[in-house]
Amino acid sequence: MKVPKKISIKEVGPRDGLQNEQVLLSTSDKISWIDMLSVTGLSYIEITSFVHPKWIPPLRDALDVAKGIKRQPGVTYAALVPNRKGLERAISGNIDEAAVFMSASETHNQKNINKPISETLPILKEVITEATEAKLTTRAYLSTVFGCPYEKNVPLEQIVRISETLFEMGIDELSLGDTIGAANPVQVELILETLLNRFPKEKIALHFHNTRGMALANIITAMNMGITSFDGACGGLGGCPYAPGSSGNAATDDLIYMCAQMGIETGVELGKLLLAAKWIEEKTGRQLPSHNLQAAKSIDCFS
Repeated sequence: MKVPKKISIKEVGPRDGLQNEQVLLSTSDKISWIDMLSVTGLSYIEITSFVHPKWIPPLRDALDVAKGIKRQPGVTYAALVPNRKGLERAISGNIDEAAVFMSASETHNQKNINKPISETLPILKEVITEATEAKLTTRAYLSTVFGCPYEKNVPLEQIVRISETLFEMGIDELSLGDTIGAANPVQVELILETLLNRFPKEKIALHFHNTRGMALANIITAMNMGITSFDGACGGLGGCPYAPGSSGNAATDDLIYMCAQMGIETGVELGKLLLAAKWIEEKTGRQLPSHNLQAAKSIDCFS
């Protein structure tokens, strides 16, 4: 097994995690949680989404959150940006990276963005161009790469074609999403073999949901193929409002524990991250799926 010496973890809990929660956290609680995450050693935190509140009500206070957090040196603070208007608000919130998003599946793209892929791409190009001009880095999420809740399998040729278009627009990184948690290691290897023949591995990230308990197995497969950038959510929060059956993201705490046991550096202090996971679990009022959080609670690590 060829595992890297070090990986980069993109913490998406404050955005991808909270966007699907039934309990609406206060703005001050969101700020407090992000501030906790900022001192764990994480180098990247996606703090919110500047999508219209009509579509994602739990993140309606995006600008207040962006302006209220205590920024730490060396941490990239990113936000999801749907269009030019969202970018303007994100820039006023002093974000460091603009993340655009779309689906590889036509049906999911229509459900999620309310537009066909052909109409989505020009909007993303405008955001990427203007974000770059504003000296922001840019990232693109490509959802349903490993399966769609509506169309099931997404043709590999379509994934390649959209990926090429996004890279031609100038994105710094492409995050491939297993939106419904349907991926398996063989499929991950097959898709990556094709994409890595066309794009640099340093510009590819993986975003796995843990719906069927396969996230860490898929991450190991991707690591073995040279990928070193992975998305995770503290406590295993998450889910897609427009993907029936989608559960939480790969738990950042479980990923960090696994890496520590394998001798892979993450730069993150697991103890501090678990405190943040326990805190957000209490705020959401439900048991989170992180195995390490539940293990730490069972042996009373927080007393």
